[in-house]
Amino acid sequence: MGWRLVALLILAVLLAGTLGYVLIEGWSWWDAFYMTVITITTVGYGEVHPLSPAGRAFTVLIILSGVGTFFYGFTAFTALLAGGHLAERRERRRHARMLDNLDGHFILCGFGRMGEIIAREFARQRVPFVVVERNPDRVHLALEHGYTAVEADASNEDVLKRVRLDRARGLVAAVSTDAENVYAVLSARLLKPDLFIVGRAETDDARAKLKRAGADRVISPYHIGGLQLAQTALRPAVVDFVTLATSSENLDLNLEQVHLDQGSTLVGRTLLDAGLRQKYGVVVVGIRRADGKMDFNPPPEASMRAGDDLVVLGRASSLRELEASAAGQERA
Repeated sequence: MGWRLVALLILAVLLAGTLGYVLIEGWSWWDAFYMTVITITTVGYGEVHPLSPAGRAFTVLIILSGVGTFFYGFTAFTALLAGGHLAERRERRRHARMLDNLDGHFILCGFGRMGEIIAREFARQRVPFVVVERNPDRVHLALEHGYTAVEADASNEDVLKRVRLDRARGLVAAVSTDAENVYAVLSARLLKPDLFIVGRAETDDARAKLKRAGADRVISPYHIGGLQLAQTALRPAVVDFVTLATSSENLDLNLEQVHLDQGSTLVGRTLLDAGLRQKYGVVVVGIRRADGKMDFNPPPEASMRAGDDLVVLGRASSLRELEASAAGQERA
C-alpha cells in the first residue's frame, strides 16, 4: 500500500506542477512538464523561461512538495529493504511459479512424522510432490528440506485447486487426525473423481469412513507396524528380502509395478510367449488385473491384458526397458 501512495503523490505533484506553469506562466505543456521534473528532482538546471513572482512562489511550493514526496519514497524503499520484504515478494513469486508448474505430482497432506517419511521417499525416487500443512513450523521444516510446501488446510477446495489437483497424479492424506484425513479425501474426490487417493487411518471406524469418502487405499500405520514386527520375529529372512527389494536405497534390485497400455506388444501374449525373464531379466511376482483381482505367482500360461499391472522384480535398467515396452514404446 505504501508504494501505491508514493506513486500517487509523485503523479499528483507532476500533474499539479505542469498545470500550474501552464496557467501561471502560459508555457507549453512540454516546457511546463520539463520544468516540473527538473524542479522536483533538484538536478540544478536553469529555468526553462524567466519566472514571474507568482511563478517563483509556485516553484517554491513544487520544490517543497516534490522533495518531501521523494524523501518519503526513499524512506519507504529503505524500510522495505531493511525489512526483507523485497526478498519475501520474490520468494512468493517463485513459489507461485513452482505451484503453477506442478504436473503429474502427488499432493501430500500433512508433514508430521509420517508425512516427513513419505516426502523423503518421494524425494529419493524423484517423484514430484507438494506438501500441504497447517503448522507453520512444519512448513518451514519442509522448505528447509527443499520441498515445495504450502501452509494451508488440505481439506479446503481452493487450496487443492491452488496446488493443481487437476494435474495431480495422486493424493496422500497423512494428517495427524482421522477427521482431517476424511475431509481432505472427500474434498479431493469431489474435485477430481478419477484421482488416486491413499488415506491414513488410526482406527477401524476411520478406515471405513475414508473408504466411503473416496480413498482408493487406506493404510493403518499401527496395523502395518504390528504385522511387520510379527513377520520379522517369525520370518526375518523373508522380511529382509522384501525390504531389500522394495527399498529405494537399493540400486541393484527393485520390486516395481508396470502398467500395460493398449498399444503394448505384450498385450494378448502369455508370460512364456513374451519371454520376460529371458528378454528383460525380470521375475513376474504377480499380475493385478484391470478389475482389481490379484494373481500371485502366475503360471507361464497366464495371459497379459491391457490395463493389467505386472508386479515384477528385477534390476532398474531392465525395469525401464520393460516399462517402455509395456507403454508401447519398445525400441526397434
